[in-house]
Parts: sequence; structure tokens; C-alpha cells
Amino acid sequence: MKLPRPIRILFSIYAILVFLLLMFILLPFAIIAFLLPEPYGGRFIYKIVTFWADAAMAAWFMWHRNIYEAPYDPAKNAIFVFNHVSYMDIPVMLKALRKQPIRILGKAEMGKVPIFGIFYRKAVIMVQRDSPQNRAKSLHLLRETLRNGISVAIAPEGTFNTSGKPLKEFYDGAFRIAIETGTNIRPVLFLDTYDRMHYRSVFSMTPGKSRAVFLEEVPVHGYDINRVQDLKQDVYQRMESALTRLQASWIDMRDI
Repeated sequence: MKLPRPIRILFSIYAILVFLLLMFILLPFAIIAFLLPEPYGGRFIYKIVTFWADAAMAAWFMWHRNIYEAPYDPAKNAIFVFNHVSYMDIPVMLKALRKQPIRILGKAEMGKVPIFGIFYRKAVIMVQRDSPQNRAKSLHLLRETLRNGISVAIAPEGTFNTSGKPLKEFYDGAFRIAIETGTNIRPVLFLDTYDRMHYRSVFSMTPGKSRAVFLEEVPVHGYDINRVQDLKQDVYQRMESALTRLQASWIDMRDI
């Protein structure tokens, strides 16, 4: 839904106020989750943030639906990889994967945000990509999470895709962990988060549709640790092809 710029700014201010109100309402529950040992604290915070995503997106007049291009079993452990073009990717991820507990790999800097950081630090496995030691610790936590039967969600691009192409180049981490743990990869595409909030500004929010497209699962059977690049390229090509076919709005078709 296209809105004139002044109305878009007013809507964004309203959306931010809704975000803050929900944070304050849910803060006592987040503190309880923060104090609980794992895995109980992680499971409780996931229920809290899923409720937050439901309430926030309803108040923002964003209606979400999942599209399954292949069968999806929420009881099955997986590594979910998704394209990253907006801050709206996180609430949409929570809506899309509400049927199963997940942990998301996210930037450590976001954990420093007041109030929000309490939720973030418990719900997210934080990583500082410029710190090899911290990155190794995050990968270890991801492996442990998978071994505990909890799926993980990773944006293999690492940061926002601002290239005008379907995807940025992928990091290796998600694919290395998939091979090491024998966990299949499930690509998920967010087609509308770019339109709901542009990556350049939080004052670009608009109401409208939200779609998550679940592509066919990519088995890791037959891959060994020496074929990380092959697995990464296979997943990249599948996601790139689907985003082009579905005409994702951020793609500059002159580059296709």
C-alpha cells in the first residue's frame, strides 16, 4: 500500500508507539524468562515474542500468510535461511515460524537497545561478525541449540541487501553447521518486508500484506565439510531463482 510521505511518517510514529507500548506490557514476563535457566527461559521468551509479533502486526494493519511450495513439517528440526532486506524480517519470521520453537542468529549490537535488549538477548543468539572469537562462540551455541531439538534461523547474507539484486553473497556459517550437525536447510523468502519498512528508515512503514514463501527443503545428506561451498551455492541459486520468479519488489530488473 503506497502512502504519501507525510502519512507514512505519521503511520510510522504510530507504529513505533505501539512497539514501545507492547515492550513495556511484556517486560515483566521477559524479565522472568531472562531469569529462567535454559531451555525453559528460551522457550518462554519465544512464546512472549511470538505474541508480540501477532499483536504488533495486527495493530500495524499487516496481514500475513505463509505460502508452501513444498510440504512443511513443523515437528522436524531445520536450519531456516531467509533473505534480509528490512527490520520487519524479524516479526515476520516469528509469524511464519510460530508452529515451532526457533532461535535466531542476530547482531550483538541490537542487544544494547534499552528495554528491547532484554527480549533480544534471551531470544537471539548474538554474533559480532568482526570478532572471530565471538563468531566461534555463536556457532557453538547454534550447534548446541540444534542438538537440543530447537530449530535455528539465519540470514546468510549477514546484513541488509542493498544491492538491487535478489540476494547478497552468503556467509558460510549456516551451511557449515548444517553439514556438521546433519540438519537439513529450509529456505524461506520474505517478499513484502521491503515494502512494509524500507531498510533506510524506520519512518518508512506502511500497512499491507506480508508473505513468507517456504521453498523445498535442501537435504545435506551426501555433503561433507569439504563441500560447504557447493551446498551454499545450491541454496543461493534456489532462493535467487525463486525471488526472481516471484518478482520481489527490491530487484532491479535491469540487472537480471
